[in-house]
Amino acid sequence: MKHAAFLKNVAVISAGGIIAKAIGALYRIALVGHLGGYGMGLYQMTYPLFCFLLTFSSAGIPSAFSRIVANETARGRHTRSTLKTTLLLFAAAGLGGAMLMGLFAPVMSAMQGDENLFACYLALAPSVFFVAIIAVLRGYFQGGSDMAPTALSEVVEQLVKASLGLFFASRYAGSVRAVVYALGAVTVSEIVALVFLLVRLQREKRAAPALFSVHKTKSTDILKNVLPVMIAAAILPLSQTADSVLLVRLLPCERSRAVSLYGLFAGGAISLVNLPATACYGLAAATVPAVSARCARGDEEGAKKSALFSLVITFALSLCCTLGLFVLAKFVVSLLYPSLGTEDARTLVSLVRMLAVSAVTVSGIDTLAACLTGMGRANKAALSMLIAVVCKTALQFALVPVFSATGAAIAANVCYMIAFSLDLFYTVRKTKRKHHDNGNRTGNGKRRFDEEGACRPETGGTRIREKFVARIRRFERGRNKL
Repeated sequence: MKHAAFLKNVAVISAGGIIAKAIGALYRIALVGHLGGYGMGLYQMTYPLFCFLLTFSSAGIPSAFSRIVANETARGRHTRSTLKTTLLLFAAAGLGGAMLMGLFAPVMSAMQGDENLFACYLALAPSVFFVAIIAVLRGYFQGGSDMAPTALSEVVEQLVKASLGLFFASRYAGSVRAVVYALGAVTVSEIVALVFLLVRLQREKRAAPALFSVHKTKSTDILKNVLPVMIAAAILPLSQTADSVLLVRLLPCERSRAVSLYGLFAGGAISLVNLPATACYGLAAATVPAVSARCARGDEEGAKKSALFSLVITFALSLCCTLGLFVLAKFVVSLLYPSLGTEDARTLVSLVRMLAVSAVTVSGIDTLAACLTGMGRANKAALSMLIAVVCKTALQFALVPVFSATGAAIAANVCYMIAFSLDLFYTVRKTKRKHHDNGNRTGNGKRRFDEEGACRPETGGTRIREKFVARIRRFERGRNKL
C-alpha cells in the first residue's frame, strides 16, 4: 500500500514534468521560426546569467525544503511557521538575484557585444525573484507528499510562456521587441505559476493546527539544511559551464571545428543522455519526503529500503532508455537532427552510443541524491559530485587532446560513474552517531534524531532510562488526580 502511494506520487509529478518538457520543446521549435537566427541568438545569450543566478537562489530548494516539511510533519509539528520563515529567506535571496541581474545587464550586454541585450536582461530579471518563491512552495507541497501542485504549476507555467511568447514573437516578428516580449513572457509565466500555488495553499485542508506542536524554525537551521542541497545541485551545471571554455581549447583541431564538436557533444549527445533523467525526475521528488519521514520516525532500515526501492525503479526505466539510445542512435540522430552533415551525424551517433551508459548513472545520481537529502546527508551528495567533477577535469586534460570528442565522452562517463558509486556507498552505509544528547526525541520517548533530523539508533540504556522516567510521570499524574 505504501509502495502504491509512492508510485502514485511518482506518476503524478513525472507526468507533469514530461508534459511541461514537451510543451517547452515544441515552443522552442516554433520560436525559432518567428525570431530568426539573430533573435534566437539574443534569446539564448540571456540565459547563462539567468541560470547562474537561479543556481544560487533556488536550485535544490524543492527537495531540501520538502525534507524539512516531511521531518516536521512526522514529528507532529505544525509546518506553516517554517514555511513563512523559508519564504521570507528565499524571497530575499531571489530579490537579490533579480537586482544583480538588472545591475549587471549593461555590463553583460557590453561584454557580449550587443546593446540590445540590455532590454532582454531587464525583461527576464524579475523571474529570478518569482522562481525562488515558487521553489519554496513546491517543496512545501512535496514535503506533504502532495505532488499535484508541483506538476500542475509546471504545466501552467509552460502553457503561459508558450502562448504569450508565440503571440508576441509572431506580432513583432523580425524586431528586437519580439525577443524582449518573449523573455517578458517568461516572467509573466512565473507570476501565474506563483498565483496558482498560492491559491492551492489557501485551499489546502490539512489537520487542525491544534493537533500539532508549535515549532519555530530558525533561518540558520533552514540554511544549514538547504545549503548542502543547493551546492550539490550547482556543482555539475557550473562544471558544464566551465567545459564550454575548457573543451573548445583542448580539442585538437581548428577553432571553428572545435566549436562544432563541442556543440555535438554538449548540445546533442549530453542532451539526449539526460532525457531518461527527466523521465525519472518524479522518483527523485517523491523519494525525499518518503525517506525523510521514515528517518524522522527513527526507521533507518526502512529509509534505506525506500531508497533502494526507488533505485530499482530508476534502473528499470533508465536501462530501457539506455538500450534504446544505443541501438537506435542512428535513427534518433537522423530524426532529431536531419540537417546535420554526414560527418557530423556520424560523430554524434558515435558519441550517443558511447555516452548511452551514462543514461543509467545520471538517473541514478538524481535518485540517490534525493535519498541522501531525505536522510540528512546532502553534504555527501555534494562531496561525491565534487570528487567526480575534479576527476572529470583531470581526465579531460589527459584524453581530449589525444582522442578529441571521444575523450570528453570517456571523461563524462567516468565522472557520472564515480558520483553514482559514492552516492550509493553513502546511502547504504550504516549511520554512526553519538548518543549523549538526551534532548532530541519525540513525544513517545523512543525514537531519537540528531540536529539535522538524520536517523539515530538508540541504546539499551537509553530505553531503560526513558521507561523509568515515563513510569515516574504516570505515578505523579495518578497521585495528582487523587
